[in-house]
Amino acid sequence: QVQLVESGGGLEQAGGSLRLSCAASGFTFTNYSMGWFRQPPEKEREFIATITWAGTDTYYKNSVKGRFTISRDNAKNTVDLQMNSLNPEDTAVYYCAASTKYTIIAAQYDYWGQGTQVTVSS
Repeated sequence: QVQLVESGGGLEQAGGSLRLSCAASGFTFTNYSMGWFRQPPEKEREFIATITWAGTDTYYKNSVKGRFTISRDNAKNTVDLQMNSLNPEDTAVYYCAASTKYTIIAAQYDYWGQGTQVTVSS
């Protein structure tokens, strides 16, 4: 049974940091690129960051570049998203996802987690 379980969300003040983690099981983790997406209130889901299976390449949404860092640990089957310099516009439900492609397109992701809420207060 495929599972992606996010953790680490919560309430943070503007300027603060949070680290999200996603634990994967039920599939061969190293066969998949991993991505993070988010869905702000009353908006559509949007791409945030992706990382190749080996962790050698990453790609970010422009608005998070330099503030967010995606990383993975293939020994632990986890992918993390370190979020620094948070601002209220980062408030959203954050999802991790797995894809056989290195892509920013949500429809090309095969597996999704249930999401974790991140709220940034001003």
